[in-house]
Order: sequence, then C-alpha cells, then structure tokens
Amino acid sequence: MLIFAILTAFFAATWGDNSTDSYRLLRIKSELVDPAGVLGSWSLTTHVCSWKGLTCSDDQAHVIGLNLSSYGLSGSISRKVWQIISLQTLDLSSNLLTGMIPPDIAQLQNLRTLLLHSNYLSGKIPPEICLLGRLQVLRIGNNMLTGEIPPSIGNLTELRVLGLAYCQLNGSIPVEIGNLKKLVSLDLQSNNLSGLIPREIQGCKEIQDFAASNNKLEGKIPASMGELESLQILNLANNSLSGFIPTQLSHLSNLRYLNLLGNRLIGEIPSELNQLAQLQELDLSSNNLSGSIILFNGHLQNLQTLVLSNNGLTGGIPINFCLRNSNLQQLFLAQNELSGGFPLELLNCSSLRQLDLSNNRFEGEFPSSLDMLLNLTDLLLNNNSFTGSLPHEIGNLTKLENLYLFDNMLTGSLPVEIGKLQELSTIYLYDNQMSGTIPAELTNCSSLTGVDFFGNHFRGSIPTTIGKLKNLVLLQLRLNDLSGPIPPSMGYCRKLQLLSLGDNKLSGVLPPTFGFLSELSTITLFNNSFEGPLPKSLFLLKNLKIINFSHNRFSSSIFPLTGSSNLTTLDLTNNSFSGSIAPSLAMSKNLSRLRLAHNHLTGNIPSEFSQLIELTFLDLSFNNLTGEVLSQLSISRKLEHLLLNNNQFTGTIPPWLGNLQNLGELHLSSNNFHGLIPAELGSCSQLIKLSLHSNNLSGEIPREVGQLTSLNVLNLQRNNLSGSIPPTLEQCRKLYELRLAENFLTGPIPSELGRLTELQVILDLSTNLLSGEIPSSLGNLLKLEGLNLSFNQLQGEVPSSLGKLTSLQMVNLSNNHLKGKLPSTFSEFPLSSFWGNDDLCGPPLLSCTESVDQGKKRLSRTAAVCITVAIVFTSAVVCLVMLYIMLRIWCNWRKVSISNSDGTAGSDKIGEEEKCFHGDAKRRNDGYWKVNSMALAPSRNEHISTASIFSSQDGYRSHR
Repeated sequence: MLIFAILTAFFAATWGDNSTDSYRLLRIKSELVDPAGVLGSWSLTTHVCSWKGLTCSDDQAHVIGLNLSSYGLSGSISRKVWQIISLQTLDLSSNLLTGMIPPDIAQLQNLRTLLLHSNYLSGKIPPEICLLGRLQVLRIGNNMLTGEIPPSIGNLTELRVLGLAYCQLNGSIPVEIGNLKKLVSLDLQSNNLSGLIPREIQGCKEIQDFAASNNKLEGKIPASMGELESLQILNLANNSLSGFIPTQLSHLSNLRYLNLLGNRLIGEIPSELNQLAQLQELDLSSNNLSGSIILFNGHLQNLQTLVLSNNGLTGGIPINFCLRNSNLQQLFLAQNELSGGFPLELLNCSSLRQLDLSNNRFEGEFPSSLDMLLNLTDLLLNNNSFTGSLPHEIGNLTKLENLYLFDNMLTGSLPVEIGKLQELSTIYLYDNQMSGTIPAELTNCSSLTGVDFFGNHFRGSIPTTIGKLKNLVLLQLRLNDLSGPIPPSMGYCRKLQLLSLGDNKLSGVLPPTFGFLSELSTITLFNNSFEGPLPKSLFLLKNLKIINFSHNRFSSSIFPLTGSSNLTTLDLTNNSFSGSIAPSLAMSKNLSRLRLAHNHLTGNIPSEFSQLIELTFLDLSFNNLTGEVLSQLSISRKLEHLLLNNNQFTGTIPPWLGNLQNLGELHLSSNNFHGLIPAELGSCSQLIKLSLHSNNLSGEIPREVGQLTSLNVLNLQRNNLSGSIPPTLEQCRKLYELRLAENFLTGPIPSELGRLTELQVILDLSTNLLSGEIPSSLGNLLKLEGLNLSFNQLQGEVPSSLGKLTSLQMVNLSNNHLKGKLPSTFSEFPLSSFWGNDDLCGPPLLSCTESVDQGKKRLSRTAAVCITVAIVFTSAVVCLVMLYIMLRIWCNWRKVSISNSDGTAGSDKIGEEEKCFHGDAKRRNDGYWKVNSMALAPSRNEHISTASIFSSQDGYRSHR
C-alpha cells in the first residue's frame, strides 16, 4: 500500500487529475470479474488515456468516456465509477453486471450518454437519475428493474433517447413524459405497464420511434398521437387497447411502421390509412376488426408487409388491391371470414413472396394462372373450401419453398410437375380428397424436409426412389390407400425423424435398411398388414422415442425394439409377438406408455420394470403371462391405466394398488386371482373404471369402494363374492355401469342404489342369492338402459316406479318369487324376461283377471279330480267288503248243506273251502286279484287290512 501511495503521488505530480481517475479506474477493475482479460491494459505503467475502453478530453486532462460494452464482465458496478465526475459517456451495456443503480449516479453531472442495458441489474430506477440535466441518451432496459417510472423523468429536458424496455416495470406511463420536447426515441416495450397512454405524449413533437408493445396498456389510442408528425415507428402491439383505430393516425405522413396487433380494437379499418404513403409495414392482426378490406396498394405504394390475420373481416379482396408495380412482399389475411373464389386480384402482386389466405371461407378451383406469382416462396391456402385439382402450372413456381394446402376439398392427383420445385422444403396436403399415386417425380424435390399427405386417398406403392430425399425430416402418409412393401431405399433418408405410415394397406416385412435411420425418433406403422419378425438392425436406432406397430401381423421377439433408452411410447397391440417381455425395456427410464396387449407373450412381468417410474399406461392384456403382480410396480406412482386382464396371473390382488393416486383404470379381469378385494383400493380417488370380473375372488365387497366417487364402471361379476351389497355404493354418483352378477351375494338390494342416477349402461345383479323386495327407489334411475335381477330370491311385487324407466332397452326379472302386476311399460319386453315368477301377471304375461280365473279353474279341476278319486276309492272298498261278506255267507251255507246231506268232513271240506275263496292256482295267476293267501288263514285279526285292499288295487292297475 505504501508503494501504491508513492506511485499515486508520483503520477499525480506528473498527470494532474488523471492520477485520481486512474486510481479509481484501478479500483473499478479490481471489483470486476474479467474472464477474457480485456482490462489487461489497465496498468500504471501506461498512460490512462491509452487504456482500453477509455476516452480522454482533447488535452488528456480528464477521462470523459468509459466504454466496456460486451466484454463479458460480471460483478457489481463499483461506487468509484460515480466519482469520475468528468464522464460524459458511460457504456457498461451487454455484460453480466448485477446489483442496483445507486443514487450516487447523480454526481455525474456532465453525463450525456448512459448505457447500462442488457445486464442483470435489479431494484428500482433511482429518482436521482433524473438530476442528470445534460443527459441525452438513457438506455437502462433489458435488466431486472422493478417499480414505476419516476415522474421526475420529465426533468431530463435534453433527453433524446429513453430506453426502458424488457424490464419488470409497472405502473403507468407518467404524463410528465410529454415534457421531453427533444425526445426522438421512446422504448417501453415488454414491461408490466398499465393504464392509459397519456395524451400529453403529443408534446414530444420530435419523436420518431415510440414502442410500448407487450404491456398491459388499456383504453383508447389517443387521437392526439396523430399530431406526432415526425413519428416513423409506432408499435403498440399486444396490449389491451380498445375502441376504434383513430382516423387521425392518417396524419402521420412519415410513418413507416405501424403495429397494433394483439389488442381489442373494433370497427372497420379506416380508409384514411390509405394516406400513409410512406408506410412499409402494417400489422392490425389479432383484434376484433370487422368489415371489408379497403386498403389499396395503389395508394400504399411503399407497403411491403400487410398483416390483417385473426380478425372478423368479410368479403373478398378489392378489385384494385394491387398494381403491377407493387412492392408488396408479404400478405397475411389468415383466420378471417373472407369468402369467394381465389382472389384473382392478387395475381397482379407479382412481387409477393409470402401469401397466407388460410382459415377463411374461400372456395372454388385454383386458377391455372397461379404461376404469375413467380416470386412466391410461401403459399398458405389451408383450411378453406378450395376444390378441384392442383393445376399443372404449380410446377412453374420455382422459388416456392413452403406449400400448405391442407384441410380443403381438393381432388385429383398430384401433378408430376411438382418435381420441378427444386427449392420446395415442405408440402402439406393433408385432410383433402386427393387420389392417384404419389408421383415418383416428387422425389426430385431434393430440398424437401417435410411431406404430409395424411387423410387422402392416395393409392399404389410408396415411390421406390424415396431414398433420394436426403434432407427429409418428416414423412406423414397415414390414412391413405397405399399398398405394397416399404421400399428399402427409405433407409437412405438418414435425416428422417418422423415416419408415419399407419392406416394404410401396406404389407411385407420391414427392410433391414431401417437400421440406417439413426435420427429417427417417431415411427408409426399401425393398422397395416406388415408381417414377419422385426429386422435386428432396428436395435441400432438409439434415438427412438415413439413406436407404434399395433394392429399388424408382426411375429417373433420384440427385442429389436429395445435398443433405444429414450423410449416414451411403445405400442405393439394386436400382433403375434411371442416369447417373454424384454427386461431391457426398463432402460428407457422415461417410458410412459407401454401397450403389448393381444399378443402371445409368456412368462412373468420383468422385475426390472421397477425402474419405470414415469409409466402412466401399462397394457399387457390378452396374453399368456403368468405369475403374480410384482410389488416392484408399486414404484410407478404415476400409473393412470393398468390393464392386465385376460392372462393367467395368480395370487391375490396386491393392496399396494391403493397407493397409485393417479390410477384411473384398473382392469384385472379374466385371470386366476383369489382372496379378498383389498379395501385399500378405496384410496384410488381418481379411479374411473374398476374391472375384476371372472376371477376367483371371495369375501365381501369392501365398503371402501364407496370412496371411489369418480367411478364410472364397476364390474365384479363371475367371482365368489358373498355378503351383502354395501350401501356405500351410493356415494359413487358417477357410476353408469354396475355389474355384480354371478356371485353369492345375499340380503336385500340396498335402496341406496336408487341414488345412482347416472347409471345408464346396465345394473346387473343377476345370479346371486339376493332376497327381499325390489326397492322402489330403482325407479329413480331414469337413464338406465339395462336392468337384470334374474336368478335371485326376490319377493313381493314389482314396484310401479319401475314403469318410469322409459330408457330401458333390456329387462330381466326371471326366476325369482315375484308376484302381482307388472308395470304397463314392461309390455314390450319378451316373456322370457319374467319367466319363473308364477304369480306375476300383466302384459306380456296373462292379464291379471285371466290369471285369477285360470287359478280358479285350476282349483275346480283339482277339486273334481280329488272328489272323483275319493268316490271311486270308496266304492271299490264298499264292493270288496260286500263281496267278502257274500262269499263268507255262501261258503258257510254250502258247508252246512254238504254236512247235512253227505256227512263229509275232514280235508275235503277244507280244500273245498279254499277253492271257494282262492280258486285254483291257474286262475290265481291270470286273475284280477292279487291278495295274499294268508289273509283268509285263521289269524289274529278278524278284519281285512286296508293295506291288503290297496295292494290289490295297485296290482290291478299294474296288470292293466
């Protein structure tokens, strides 16, 4: 320090005041970070006036200029800067300086130019800056300044340039701005300024450039701005200005640039604007302007750019819009309501380079004289109603770079003359009705980077010379009628990033040359007839992000598609892929959609899938996968769709599924899951579809299912569930499909189900063990189209309230114990809907009156049959008894007679008696009676038993 002080004293004696400045400048240098060493010349060994970036007075006595712009300096501005009071110019712009602008700046009273823009300065604008009375240029924009513009800015009466753009300033434009009579340029754009544009700005008579775009200014454009006769540039774009465009702006005879886009201006475009003869660029787009276009290039002869897009303009293009000596190069009329045929008036605008008529109501065919616009580079006619075919003369627009004709009604084929457009970069013809083949001449357009023919009727094959398009980045041919194989030459389009050939009739195998498409990021081939195994060369495509090969006939392994670690989407649905799921898929850490459904995949879900934390959609359904659902998937907390149905998964449904808070669809049906439905599923508050049908699940339906208030579909049918239907289901108010059929559910149908008023597709509770009555509250399900309560044990009457269900297309109440009258609205349903309920009546069954009469008739017939049987039975018994008595009397009489006449006794008497009763053996075998012989032997009972009589009778019936 002692040596530094001695040197300073020495130079002070030698150089006078410069020594003090040099000391301050060295302090400034020491506080700055100078990575490029641009301040290396700042040394006491050389005269201060030779230091880089410094300017001295003519006598070299004072430093009057400091210019360190764009040196890459960082750090804060040293306070020593503000002590060099001789400074007239200070330029520290375009560096990396931080900190605030200090109040000390007021010391620089000789300052005329202050340039601090394009840094990282923060804080407010110090009011002291307004004390610099000699200041002519103040540019402190493109920083991080906040707060308001100080009203004292009006004190800088010598100011010619004020640049405060690209900061975060708020508040309004101070009216004191009108005091700056010498102001030439005022740049306030890209802040947060609000309020009105002050009328006092008319005091800035010399202003040539006023830019206040990208703020929040509102109100009307002051008519007083028409008094700023020196104004050349007026940019008020992207504010909230309203009202009409003031006609007084036509007084700005020197105006070259007028930009009012992105406001809320209304009304017609003032015809007075045709007086702005010096105008070169006019942008009135994105407002609410209406009426017709009344600007004429004949008046605006210097006009080069006219932008009227995104308004409500109507009509067509004025007849005298363009003169042959026009300078108009850019005409943008998109997104209006302009109509009529292609405006032939524009063909006179031979200088036109860019023409945008898109998103209007133009119609008709393109004129063959379109090639009069020889200088066209961009032709945008999309989103209209143009018809007909492209004229062959399109090939004469040899400067054309971009051709946008999509979303029209164009027909016919693509003319072969298109191949003459060597400068053509993009051709978008999608959403038309064009047909024919894609001409091979198109591949002569060697500058092509984008081809989009989506949604037409192009047929035939892809040109075999497609490989000539070395610069092609996008090839979109989806939704056409293309057929045949993919040409191997396509592999030589090495810059290709997006290839979309879906929804065609393409076939064959993929060419191995696809391995050369190293920049390819998206490839979609879905809905074609491709077949065979995938070429191994696909494994070389390391930049692939999106692959969709769904709905083809690919076979063998999916391994060739796993070479990229950048995959976000892989869809191979509905092919014939086999083998196991490649664990290497887990290398793509950003994989969000994986769909492998409807293939022949086997094995387990790879444990490596635990690394797929970005996964939102996992569809492995309709395969032959086995094993349990791995707990590793629980890490994929972003899962929204989990479809594992129609496989052979086993085990229980894991409770960790309840942790997937974003899960919207869970489909585990048609597997071999067993055990309980985990109550934790009730925590999946975003769940819309829950399908667990056709498993071996048991136990009760958890009450927590009622917490799924977003649920639309609940399908638990074909399981072994038991217990009652939880009344908490009433909380699932968005349900439109509920299937609980083919279980072992018991108890009554909860009346709370009647509150599910959004039920529409079906309420299916069939084939359970439900009992009780059908709740009348089901009559509130007015949107219901299907109701199936069949094969239960329901009782009671069908509630009349069900008659209000006029949307029903299917009803099945069969095989229950229901009774009473059906609602009249059920008469159109088939008889089978109500079979198995003996006491139901009413159409389509018998009417209830007929049902009662038939019941009575059935009762009468039954009674008659019973009475008849009783009479016959009684008569038979009486006859048998009488016959027996008569036989006994006769036999006794005969015995007495023989005894008296012959005196015969002994065994002959006994034998005769047996013959009298039994007859001989032969007669017994063929006779009508089948009475046990023991019945007449001397017995312990005196009477014939009833059982013997019934035996005889049954024997008779049997014989008959």
